Amino acid sequence: MAPAQKRSGRYTSEGVVQSYIHMGGKIGVLVEVNCESDFVAKNEGFVKFAKDIAMHIAAANPIALIPEDVSAEIVAKEKEIYMGQAKELGKPENMLEKIAEGKLKKFFKENCLLNQAYVKDPSISISDYLTDTIGKIGENIKISKFARFQLGE
Repeated sequence: MAPAQKRSGRYTSEGVVQSYIHMGGKIGVLVEVNCESDFVAKNEGFVKFAKDIAMHIAAANPIALIPEDVSAEIVAKEKEIYMGQAKELGKPENMLEKIAEGKLKKFFKENCLLNQAYVKDPSISISDYLTDTIGKIGENIKISKFARFQLGE
C-alpha cells in the first residue's frame, strides 16, 4: 500500500486557509487545505502546496472539488447539450447516452479541481500532486473547500 493510501483515513483538523490575489486584484481565491498537525501546517512544503493550489484555482477556475459536488442542474444541462450535439451529428439514438456520458467524464476532468491537469505541470493532475505531497510530508492532507472571486462576476 502506498504511503498516501495508508494516511488517507487520518483525521485532518489542522491546516491553513490560503489566499491568492491575481491580476492586480481582479481575481481572488481562498482555499482551505487541512493536515493532521499544527507542525505540518507550518511546514514549508505544505504552505507551498496550499499556495500552488490557490494559484491553480485562480488560473483554471474549477467549478467543484470532485464530480459528486457538481450540481445536478449543471450535470443535466451538460448532458442535454452533449446528447443534442451527438444527435445533430447523426449518431444513432441508442448511442446518445453513451456519448454524453463520455463527454461528461471529460467535463469533470476539466472542471473538477482534483481531476484537473495541474497548471504548473500539465503531465500530472491536482490529485497526483496531492498524493505526492502527502508522501513527501508524511501526513494526510485534504483540500476541503475553495472559493474563487472574479471582479464583475
